[in-house]
Amino acid sequence: MSASVLKNTVDVKSPAAQKNHRRIVDLLTKLKNEEEQICVGGGSKAIESQHKKGRLTARERIKKLVDPGANFFELGIYAAYQMYEEWGGAPGAGVITGLARVSGRTCMLIVNDATVKAGAFFPLTAKKVIRAQNIAIENRIPTIYLVDSAGIFLPLQEDVFPDTDDFGRVFRNNAVMSAMGIPQIAAIMGMCVAGGAYLPVMCDHILMTEGSGLFLAGPALVQAAIGQKTSAEELGGAKMHSQISGTVDFREPDDDACIARIRALVDKMGAPRTPAFSHIASRDPLYPGEEIYSIFSNDPGKQYDMRDIIARIVDAGEFEEYRAEYGETDRKSVV
Repeated sequence: MSASVLKNTVDVKSPAAQKNHRRIVDLLTKLKNEEEQICVGGGSKAIESQHKKGRLTARERIKKLVDPGANFFELGIYAAYQMYEEWGGAPGAGVITGLARVSGRTCMLIVNDATVKAGAFFPLTAKKVIRAQNIAIENRIPTIYLVDSAGIFLPLQEDVFPDTDDFGRVFRNNAVMSAMGIPQIAAIMGMCVAGGAYLPVMCDHILMTEGSGLFLAGPALVQAAIGQKTSAEELGGAKMHSQISGTVDFREPDDDACIARIRALVDKMGAPRTPAFSHIASRDPLYPGEEIYSIFSNDPGKQYDMRDIIARIVDAGEFEEYRAEYGETDRKSVV
């Protein structure tokens, strides 16, 4: 039996359609420019500072971590957009989240952007991390954390902790994911201090690069509190945690070696779950997808047939419409 094929009712070459197309292209260009600005993070000076420390930026780490040729499906890029301006802003809420293939497996990536206030957690940062964790929980997706964070953004700390969708929920989710058998890998690739230090130790595997730090309080605060003088390395460096505390499973010399180790660990996770639906090769839509731009109108008084949109999305224009006549009854004729 042949499938129902949608018909085209739009003249994409008409003046009105061409006007619509130009308007949508302008809007998409504006969005693209905004996204590119967000992707710069804390700016060129902050990126340069990160490189001087011998560390990659968050997006550079992601690019090396995902499989060659694979796409990174970013989530929540507009989080904290135009917020916290009095503090200099927090592009992307200071953290990058998204889905990507790593060693052949789909993983959730949660990556602190140290160019944004040293990766400190704003209120929206916690919510963005929790949202990514919830997606991983609901779909049982292995999760990789690339940690490079100064902890809580102290001027706003009273807004970070208090509720069920705030900072403490991150660690609760770590425990839930562990109980569900969802693999979690944390790589400390910079600072991991204060409240943020709880996250990696609740994961299955912990990696740490040379020059990084893992402690609840830094040397200055320790000296102020108890008078003890100690270096960052002695207090919570990679060597100390790998040889003395035993917290760290793998000590790596730099970002590149750490990322290579993560990929090796993901490769040994075993086969993923069988998907609920079998996948078949996709087919191109019946009409070019870019023609959708010609359909949307800037005039709210002008309507369009949603079927014309669907015909440019679904495979081969095939669409079995349910209840196609529902809602078209003339109420005046109903007694």
